[in-house]
Amino acid sequence: MELFTNKEIDINTLPKVEDLELTPISPKYIYIIVANILFTYGILCLAIVFINVIAEDKSFSNTFWYILAVLITLCIFTLIINYLGFKKRKYAMRDYDITFSKGFLVNKTLTLPYNRIQHIEIKRTFLARKLGLATLKIYTAGESGGDMTVSGLPKDIADKQYGFLTKMINERV
Repeated sequence: MELFTNKEIDINTLPKVEDLELTPISPKYIYIIVANILFTYGILCLAIVFINVIAEDKSFSNTFWYILAVLITLCIFTLIINYLGFKKRKYAMRDYDITFSKGFLVNKTLTLPYNRIQHIEIKRTFLARKLGLATLKIYTAGESGGDMTVSGLPKDIADKQYGFLTKMINERV
């Protein structure tokens, strides 16, 4: 009598992730990404300018322009990378799981089965509210870093997904 079997799976019969039809997030979300990047680098540039103004040692003035140039270059590079990677931000909901894909230099695809979801929340920043967008944050069981954040969803779609996922969680309890 055999209690446990572990048959080998033919890898060629498995579904391909590339065949999954993913839905892009709202194109309006690029404005939030750009605003966040410009705000972050703007604060850094202002801090460097402030340090240059109050510095008693004038030798910092020579380095100031180099630091400012590096920050501006990094800001432009970050904007370009995020713009190019924006088209990769897509999601899909299926019968038993949700998938989210993002990234340009490093592409990340995460699929969460509904039975692992513990908690869901919708988050909306000031700018997201003005653009009619929302972020769906999905928390999973365990501490393996399997949480999922889908930013840039239109508010009505985020609400529908929230309702659907909440129903799925409540039905299994």
